[in-house]
Amino acid sequence: MTAQFNSRPDLRRGDAGVVKASTWDVGTPERQRLTVEAVREAWGSRDWPHPGLLSYSVYTGEDGRTLLHYSQWSGEQAYQDFFREGRDERNAAVDAAVPGIERLGLHTYELYRSTPPDPGDSREPGCVVIVEVEFAGPGPARQRDWVDTVFEALGTEPMPAPGGISGHFHVSTDGTRVLNYAEWESARAHRDALSAPGDGIGSRTPQWERVQSYPGVTGGGVHRYTPALSLGAGG
Repeated sequence: MTAQFNSRPDLRRGDAGVVKASTWDVGTPERQRLTVEAVREAWGSRDWPHPGLLSYSVYTGEDGRTLLHYSQWSGEQAYQDFFREGRDERNAAVDAAVPGIERLGLHTYELYRSTPPDPGDSREPGCVVIVEVEFAGPGPARQRDWVDTVFEALGTEPMPAPGGISGHFHVSTDGTRVLNYAEWESARAHRDALSAPGDGIGSRTPQWERVQSYPGVTGGGVHRYTPALSLGAGG
């Protein structure tokens, strides 16, 4: 199988058992561009590495220095097979083209709940907002309860942000993190939502107050990215 270039991954595909998300620090906007091109060449010039790899996507950070990597796998074993057999040669090719990349860590997730686009909404996301939430120690039930609390707040939101397209909430397999992969029409639309009257995204409702004061949350962050490259298995 060869690599096929796609516009975006299918976040809700039913055969994805796990998701891997990692960040690279490459230093400058020019090195962001060069690294994306090196990834494109390293993957496009080789056979698709494993049938259990369902998609691999790269996004450029608004900070001008980071890249987000998001990949969907049929299960953890498929990733481990790739790690042993194909990861190093691709990373070596990228490192040869752009030396000095700092790899900041890898987390494993499962998709838990999604807010899909409205029927008939054909907008392509110009921005992906990654919201990460960290908890004090592992607690799978707490992860899911936090996401459920967000969905309750979303369901009672009187003024939904117009630029939002979809949201995909992932829970880490170690029980300590939640990642929301949110598609937005543009970075400007997300900035406008954050600067809206009140406390930004999420109105001052009791439901949003429960999200914002949820016990056990110790950290996290919000980062904006631009879709750069998405690959899947071709024929």
